[in-house]
Amino acid sequence: MFLGDTHTHSRCSPDGRFSMAEMARAAAENGVSDLWLTDHCDLLDLNGVFTPRYDWAPCRADHEEARRGAPPGLALHRGVELGEAYEDPAAARAILAAEPELDFVIGSVHNFRVIMGKRDFYNADYGDLDACHRALEDYLGSLEALAGLPDCYDTLAHILYPLRYMERAGHRVSLFTGDYPQRLEGILRTVAQQGKALEVNTWRGRTVAEWEPILRLFKAVGGEYVTVGSDSHDLEHIGAGVRESYELLRVCGYRYTAVYEGREPKMEAI
Repeated sequence: MFLGDTHTHSRCSPDGRFSMAEMARAAAENGVSDLWLTDHCDLLDLNGVFTPRYDWAPCRADHEEARRGAPPGLALHRGVELGEAYEDPAAARAILAAEPELDFVIGSVHNFRVIMGKRDFYNADYGDLDACHRALEDYLGSLEALAGLPDCYDTLAHILYPLRYMERAGHRVSLFTGDYPQRLEGILRTVAQQGKALEVNTWRGRTVAEWEPILRLFKAVGGEYVTVGSDSHDLEHIGAGVRESYELLRVCGYRYTAVYEGREPKMEAI
């Protein structure tokens, strides 16, 4: 049975701890049939410092070691999570061109674009709802900019990202209030029209149901491709929430999940 986790991080990510070989063994133990290793390459670091270069060598070496020792029945795929490509599209394209054997590119936004010194949303102070709304205004602008760079991503990642940290601060904020729905619809329409995918990010199994209104909206604007990833940085959570996400996709009228090889989408029945 197909069970693919398209978003995971090894020790090649700044916030990862485990080798790709360890990730592969854990994936097989967790029932995953296909694993995409998609380590971070962000054009801004946590503190907003511009980082326009990426060293592929450690990632290549770790992936080759993992591939040689991969458990039987597990398919390993090479990917990357490319953050903030809109900061310098030429730099983003040069990074991707330096690794032509990539299977999959996750496009993501982790940092403010205009305010807060361009720091990661993880580090922001969400002291009140006004701060949350200022953050969301900035974030949606970044998503709009990224969605318009189709060569810099295959799937648009975790669009609920800053809401995680607002909720941690005690604020429940929705993308379906005020003028946010119109802007979200525009972003999803751009993704769909360009033949790109939307990611259901389970956040290590914590968020599945939250994706239902977004999946329905994506389908309504012509979206076809949906990827599902755990965003796991550890061994325990590889594959977490993926089965439940497949069920949610079915409920929302999707019959397939998208997976990528050589940056081309392939549809897997769910």
